Amino acid sequence: MTDRQDNPVGEDALIARYFRPLATHPGAFNLVDDAAILKSSDEDLVVTTDAIVEGVHFFADDPPDTIARKALRVNLSDLASKGATPAGFVLTLALRSAEDAWLAPFARGLGEDADRFGSPLLGGDTVSTPGPLMVSIAAFGRVPAGKMVHRSGAKPGDRLVVTGTIGDAILGLAILNGGAAAAALADNAAASDMLVGRYRVPLPRNAIAPAIREHATAAMDVSDGLAGDLGKLCAASGVTAVIDAPSVPLSGPAARLLASGVVGIEALLSGGDDYEILCAIPENHFDAFSKAAGMAGVMVTPIGTVIAGTSEPKFLDAQGREIQMSRLSFSHF
Repeated sequence: MTDRQDNPVGEDALIARYFRPLATHPGAFNLVDDAAILKSSDEDLVVTTDAIVEGVHFFADDPPDTIARKALRVNLSDLASKGATPAGFVLTLALRSAEDAWLAPFARGLGEDADRFGSPLLGGDTVSTPGPLMVSIAAFGRVPAGKMVHRSGAKPGDRLVVTGTIGDAILGLAILNGGAAAAALADNAAASDMLVGRYRVPLPRNAIAPAIREHATAAMDVSDGLAGDLGKLCAASGVTAVIDAPSVPLSGPAARLLASGVVGIEALLSGGDDYEILCAIPENHFDAFSKAAGMAGVMVTPIGTVIAGTSEPKFLDAQGREIQMSRLSFSHF
């Protein structure tokens, strides 16, 4: 995201107007160089990247500030699951046109979240495209040397724990698509707005990154669906798991839609875009982890147990019967 300082035009003017004000970190060099610097001493630098694409991760008419926030937050969610503290990010933005009516709120939302989560803009690139619009971010975080939490450390006997609530985002998407959830909540604007908000603007759980780093044997963020992401964590760790499906935390609106039959439990367990954290916590660490999460203002819920084996994790209903899952998660391909 470099530009000429004298008489900027085109991309250079776009960068200078909308994104240079966000590049407050000294290592960003005011976005006039070809790279940035993040200084480190005895820490490891954690790097993650995710892109969001119009028509796949957001709608063309979504508010621009929510698109910016989602693009940054899905990357911050990955950092949180690794126990990392945000350090900064670079942005690649592919636009059909450079319009102030879209770019101004996009940049405002991005800047507000960069400040909120302590993750400054360090650089990037802007390009034109015939479509669809695409926002790609690579985010950087810091952890003490050797302390990053992997997917691969879960042990038999560990409790499986999730933050927040599961399934809200897939319901928000259903509402935006005019599905059964939209009809069921037609007279409840507050519930509809909450679910749509969970889809458009996830809340990364960076507040409990230190607790994850201190207590979790394995962790990942739930981006493609709890069932599928649990399978990935178990496969990486060489274990399996048993989940008590009624223990999976649901918001009030999601619970009511489930109870009324508008949505099934499989959809909630396999829907994407939750951006909560799934982690394995040793039994003797659970109380300390739960306390630390509470102090950080993040709800955590135990939902099952890691067990030995290599089969697919099982989800059991209230009668202890296995729930047959035809679809485990969202997949791009």
